[in-house]
Amino acid sequence: MAYDVAGLLKMTQAELDALFEASAPGPIPDGEGQGTAIVAPGTAFTPEIAAFINLFAWQGKVFDPKAGLLRNRILPFGLNAIIARVYVAPSWIDQRDCIVLDYSETSIVAQWVRDEIRLISPRLYLGKVFWNHARLIDFALQF
Repeated sequence: MAYDVAGLLKMTQAELDALFEASAPGPIPDGEGQGTAIVAPGTAFTPEIAAFINLFAWQGKVFDPKAGLLRNRILPFGLNAIIARVYVAPSWIDQRDCIVLDYSETSIVAQWVRDEIRLISPRLYLGKVFWNHARLIDFALQF
């Protein structure tokens, strides 16, 4: 089945979790991915929250797989900041491989953050955000 961001914004948390767990890591992305935060999944507020976050806080991630790094595109003018190391490792959710976006050694601001992504459709990744092992939100990256 092909997925898109609009469809992800309509899913419940249980559906997003099942999709993540059923997916393989895919290749580490290369280049700029458009980000969409998925907050309050399965509610009428999810698309509005995503649009607000995208406009004012976070627009996506720019991957450099050769360097094993990424930079987040943040703020209304798309500043490339908040660096993470990128590698494949077991997921904290199901212990199967995922692509880890690890901020612990590269960011003072986000040192407690770990993201995990898996490829769910061509050029579309579903991500999970953790803060000190606690799950926070989901997100999509469209390349």
